[in-house]
Amino acid sequence: MNIPVIEAHALLKNFGSTRALAGVDLAVTRGESVAIMGASGSGKTTLLHVLAGIIAPDAGAVTFRPAEGAPVEVTALGESARSRLRRERFGFVFQQGLLIPELTAVENVVLASMINEVRRQDAVQHAAAWLAALGLAGMEDRRIGELSGGQAQRVAIARAQATGAELVFADEPTGALDSHTSAEVMDALLWSTTGQGRTLVVVTHDPEVAARCTRTIAVRDGRIVSSAVAA
Repeated sequence: MNIPVIEAHALLKNFGSTRALAGVDLAVTRGESVAIMGASGSGKTTLLHVLAGIIAPDAGAVTFRPAEGAPVEVTALGESARSRLRRERFGFVFQQGLLIPELTAVENVVLASMINEVRRQDAVQHAAAWLAALGLAGMEDRRIGELSGGQAQRVAIARAQATGAELVFADEPTGALDSHTSAEVMDALLWSTTGQGRTLVVVTHDPEVAARCTRTIAVRDGRIVSSAVAA
């Protein structure tokens, strides 16, 4: 039986009088790519943020089961412990990349490893290898403004993988890209996650992006209303 790498039970989250999550149960198996879809305000991004430990739910539990070591109840951790978990175990790719424009491509990727106290020389070699694998060889020293939107997103993907994250969360990673570049970025994202035996959870409004994933979950009014496995 496949054991979930991350599992949520009865998640509730309110923002003032607005209910963002209304009792969500979800399990994601290691090696899956799961797309979360829904209209604006449906709760899909809140669900991703709770799963990733970015925000805490008002009730319910999230459990992360690493490949090695004991399970971690994310929702029982304090803010500093959740921050450490995100740094060491999870990777993130956002719509605008959230890269540091003053740094070069390789420096943006290296930063994630150095925060985790990896030696700079080792971090640079590892970052350069990921950038090359993602088609950015020779662009390591370009600043983010010197890259195209698709290239910048591949830098963000490399950064998400630099720490060896076994679970990657992506929030509208292709939302600012044209259809051709979107397809290229999804190729890179899937290759670097599920293609390496890792797990991907992606929030998207694009049905073509969702169709590339192994399972699509639809969220409405803070509830999961359907879950479909790709044909």
